This record gives sequence, C-alpha cells and structure tokens, in this order.
Amino acid sequence: MSFRGANASSGMGVSEHSKSTYLELQRKKVFRYVIFKIDENRKEVVVEKTGGPSEGYDDFTDSLPEADCRYAVFDFDFVTSENCQKSKIFFIAWSPSVSRIRSKMLYATSKDRFRRELQGIHYEIQATDPTEMDLEVIRERVR
Repeated sequence: MSFRGANASSGMGVSEHSKSTYLELQRKKVFRYVIFKIDENRKEVVVEKTGGPSEGYDDFTDSLPEADCRYAVFDFDFVTSENCQKSKIFFIAWSPSVSRIRSKMLYATSKDRFRRELQGIHYEIQATDPTEMDLEVIRERVR
C-alpha cells in the first residue's frame, strides 16, 4: 500500500526503526519509554526519543511536547499485592487540547493502524492534558 499523497483518513505507515525500537523496549528492556511522532514528509510514524531503563515517569512526561500530539509507549514496573515484580506496557495517545486541529486529526486517524503494529500493549490511554495520564492514573490501571 502506498502512502504517497495519503489523506488524513488513510493513516500513516510505520518505519521499521519504530517497530524494532518498540521490540527492544518490550523484549530486552533497553528503554523505559519511546516517543513517536508522525513525519509528514515521509508519511510514516518515526521514533522521536527514547528513555533509558533508569529514567522514570516524570522524565517521560517531561519529554512530551506541551502543544503537539505524539504517540508513546511506557514500560511501567510495579509490585503486586503478592509482592511480585511485574511490568505492563502502556500506549499513550498524547493529544493536548492546545495542539493544532490538523495535528489532532492526523494523529487520531493514524492511531489504530500504528497501534496494531505494536503487539503486547497492555493498556491504552488517550490524554488531552497531563492529569489524564498522571502516575496515579497509571497505577489505578494495573490494580
């Protein structure tokens, strides 16, 4: 399928680097998080930034732009009530209310296709402001 001249309803392609970077987060725990952006010139979703395994949730949220949309995955570590160490991967569709309408539309129409490329996502969050993806929201999901 060609994405040249793709309109907003056709979505974007996904770069091989995006897929392989996600797999490194998922399987090898090389990254704590990956932030993806849509490259409109290349008509595909690309890696914008990665966070190392020692980085925390605040590092992740500080890396998201205040006024533009992004996709992100975050590998959340927690301890269960049975005292077992667990990890769950969150997919976050970041679409701040102050971002451009064109950007919101582009990310919204491309999300499902991109999300299907990432096997093993446990939870999905759609956030329009930081409170919708606060650390407490994340913790509530894994309980």
